[in-house]
Amino acid sequence: MAQVLEFKLPDLGEGLTEAEIVRWLVRVGDVVAIDQPVVEVETAKAMVEVPCPYGGVVTARFGEEGTELPVGAPLLTVAVGPASAGEDAGSGNVLVGYGTSEAPARRRRVRATGANGHVKQAAQAPPASTPAPSPAPVPAPVPVEGPVPVISPLVRRLARDGGLDLRELSGSGPEGLILRADVENALRAKDAPAPVAAEPATRVSPAAPTRDGLRVPLKGVRGAVADKLSRSRREIPDATCWVDADATELMRARAAMNAAGGPKISLLALLARICTAALTRHPELNSYVDTEAREVVQLAGVHLGFAAQTERGLVVPVVRDAHTRDAQSLTAEFARLTEAARTGTLTPGELTGGTFTLNNYGVFGVDGSTPIINHPEAAMLGVGRIVPKPWVHEGELAVRQVVQLSLTFDHRVCDGGTAGGFLRYVADCVEQPAVLLRTL
Repeated sequence: MAQVLEFKLPDLGEGLTEAEIVRWLVRVGDVVAIDQPVVEVETAKAMVEVPCPYGGVVTARFGEEGTELPVGAPLLTVAVGPASAGEDAGSGNVLVGYGTSEAPARRRRVRATGANGHVKQAAQAPPASTPAPSPAPVPAPVPVEGPVPVISPLVRRLARDGGLDLRELSGSGPEGLILRADVENALRAKDAPAPVAAEPATRVSPAAPTRDGLRVPLKGVRGAVADKLSRSRREIPDATCWVDADATELMRARAAMNAAGGPKISLLALLARICTAALTRHPELNSYVDTEAREVVQLAGVHLGFAAQTERGLVVPVVRDAHTRDAQSLTAEFARLTEAARTGTLTPGELTGGTFTLNNYGVFGVDGSTPIINHPEAAMLGVGRIVPKPWVHEGELAVRQVVQLSLTFDHRVCDGGTAGGFLRYVADCVEQPAVLLRTL
């Protein structure tokens, strides 16, 4: 006799306690294999697929697309056969975005069929011998009418924010795929904003109008950033020092490297290379404070975070072992992580574990900033825009490419002398790239 097992939203790790259902990958009646991804969810960290640890027939799904569920809430139920209903029915604990066994393969979704080829009905309720479910209230199973033909989370967000029901749209893409243009055309065709349908209690409207203006909920990436920045301000006694530097020679060096052929080197990669060299000379800034032990923990390797602005908000991807990479490797890794940030496919592991952050706010056209430290790190280097300015060069007034560098640091890990020494070394390398070669 088949046994119905309940699969709950697993522990997401990294302090994450909830996730939003973006897209179901299976329907009621589908046969799923162990470790097959069954749902795509969006957390405050990333967009990930959740694999199911059970193999069998899906009998129910809990939560509509767009619903926010807490960790431990039911996701779906699976009817497993008697041979697999024991300890071997599942593969173990689930990590969001990863399979639960070694090298899990992506499996195609199939329908359970009988001998005559017809689709079997969904399994009935569990037999009386099945343990009673938890008394905690759970969402009702979603009536299934087939998945909405949408791939892009951005398209879903546009429709959700505009009050559109994607099931009422006809897609112009291949096989009826709903594209961004379809949603934008539908929004333009609306004479007046349509009333927003009632949503589950766990769902919060993206923006609720009030007599005083607009209320925007702090959730998802924005909420996670708010919590982290608030904690940084509460716990870290930070200080900032800054200096202007002549980046003319650095820009010339980069141009010469890229003119020599081969993969192009980004300016961010050169600045990262300078940072890792500076941290080798001033390891106090590659550390964190263990408040319980009242100790400063200096870290052996540099996992370099860099600020990236996306449609979902500010994220800080991390380049692992940046101190072991050359400029070419750093350029490639920055490009890969930036693209993943843009598409919302960064994994939690790519967004955590940083030891020092490089923040290039010059891309926003500003000269300076006093950034908030990315807790629990001890420092962040900020880089402003590089612009032509009057500068005294070799005793004469000249127009040079000038940049402002700022260092915000945790005053518990070092004093101003160490912070100033770090920043001065970075500035020297920017002004005279040969300094970096001499100290490697």
